[in-house]
This record gives sequence, C-alpha cells and structure tokens, in this order.
Amino acid sequence: MKKLVSTLKLDKKEWLKYRKQGIGGSDAGAVCGLNPYRTAMQVYQDKVSEEIEEIDNEAMRQGREFEDYVARRFTEATGKKVRRANAMFYHEKYPFMLADVDRMVVGENAGLECKTASPYMTEQWENGKIPLSYQIQCLHYMAVCNADAWYIAVLIYGREFKYYKMERDEEMIADLIRIEQNFWENHVLKEQMPSPDGSKIADSVISECFKQTIPETIPLTGFNEKLKRRQEISEIIGKMDTEKRQIEQELKLYLGEAEIAENEQYRVSWKAVESNRLDEKRLKEEQPEIYEKYKKSVLSRRFSVKAA
Repeated sequence: MKKLVSTLKLDKKEWLKYRKQGIGGSDAGAVCGLNPYRTAMQVYQDKVSEEIEEIDNEAMRQGREFEDYVARRFTEATGKKVRRANAMFYHEKYPFMLADVDRMVVGENAGLECKTASPYMTEQWENGKIPLSYQIQCLHYMAVCNADAWYIAVLIYGREFKYYKMERDEEMIADLIRIEQNFWENHVLKEQMPSPDGSKIADSVISECFKQTIPETIPLTGFNEKLKRRQEISEIIGKMDTEKRQIEQELKLYLGEAEIAENEQYRVSWKAVESNRLDEKRLKEEQPEIYEKYKKSVLSRRFSVKAA
C-alpha cells in the first residue's frame, strides 16, 4: 500500500482537502451510478470545487461514534483482531484512487468496513445481501490496498449485528478501475460535468451550478428527438395520472363517510387531517409591515418547453 498522508493528527479540514485529490471509497458507488443518495455529478462538483464543505449530520455522527463498537463486535463474533490504519492510501498505478479505511485485519491481507443502518433498512441486508454501493466501496479498497478480501460489518440499530466477507474479484475490480479512470480523466481533470441520471439529486446539483442567468437566446441543436420523446412521455404520464385519479375517486365514493376499508390484500384510508397554513394574502393586506419584515425571496429558474 502506498501512503498518501498520515491521518493520525490530521484535522477534518485538511483531511477533506486530501480527499479532493482523488476518488475515495465512499465516492466509488456514486461514480458508478449505484448510490441512491449521491450522484456522480455531486462527486464531480466536490472534486473540482475549491470550497471545503464540512457537512455533518446526526446520522454521520452516529456512524462515526459507533465505528469502534462495530469493530469490537466484529472481533467478538469472529475472533479476528483489527487495527486502525491511521493513513490515507493511494493506488500505485492509478494514484487518483484513494482509500481511508476503517480497519485492517491483523494476520490477513484484508480490511474491515464498519457500517450502521436504520431498522427500516433491514431488508437491504437480509439473506446475505450487501447494498451495491457498499460492495463497490469494498472492491475499491481491495484495489487500492491490493487486498485479497474485505469484510463488511453492520450494526442494525436495536435489531442485530451482521458481517460478511467479500473475496477479491479481478474482473469487477478491472471494470471499477476503468469507470473511475474515465470519470477522473475525462470529467474531473477536463472539468466536464458527467451526464445527468434523471434523479432529483441531479436536479438540485444543476440548479445549484447555474443559479444566475444571462438574458440571451442560443441555438437549440441536437435535442429534437429527445424533446419529441419527452412530449410522448408527458402524454403517457398524463393519461396514467388521470387513470390513477379515477381509481382513487371511485374508492372515495365507495368509502363515503367511512375512514377505512380493508380486505386480505389492501387497506385504504381516507381520514380527515387538519393542518395550519399562513394566509399570506391576508397578512400582506392587513399587516404589510410584518409581511415585509419576514418575507423571504427565493431565486429559482423556471423550466418550460413549448413546440414551435
């Protein structure tokens, strides 16, 4: 393993700077399009941006706090000893591939990835399953550290503890390296944003990148077929939405004043729900000073398509 930097006394801001120098294990799943919570576009933005965002939340903090516990449980369950690496490593041939691993397994050419999961995610770990983005993360670490295997242990809060062993797969690692190399060399280094994937996350990334507008009109080239397909999809969605609403309306007529209807397969609910909303129009008319004091302007861009 090639050491990029010792993490023993490295503060978080410096650690984040080093992470910008390449693709880490937690980036790999997103780069491959297999992380449901992060996209390749977000990874790209993080790598090309000079800003150091110290993002943290309760889930991330709990993951850090429970890392030691998961490692101890792994030792108890397997009898294997683990140690901290206290370093960020890089691939000898592909230095843009980085690894800051949770633990290395003593006496084996293997490492350990420690995870925590909500009880609502239990099914993702059932019957020997491992979420795809975590599989990619372990393969990434095997590639960087030239390891024969990687263990992954998960604490499902309040439910159970599980661990699995992933063996090295040369074919999958070769594919992963090819994908990461393409991302790094053809997108990050050339500052060319990756293609969007249709996710809501991609929407937010694009909106964040292009907040400001220039009052100009540019030629629209190369999109006629896609715009035609968009129109076809919109018409299909419109028909399906109408059919869905019709079924819901029939069910509401069937329920009448009843709140619930159920059988062996379904449970339908139509309950009264009270919610409080601010009457902005009335507030603006009757208390204009208060309205002006607390109103918040939000800049956004409205997207529309019209046939010529």
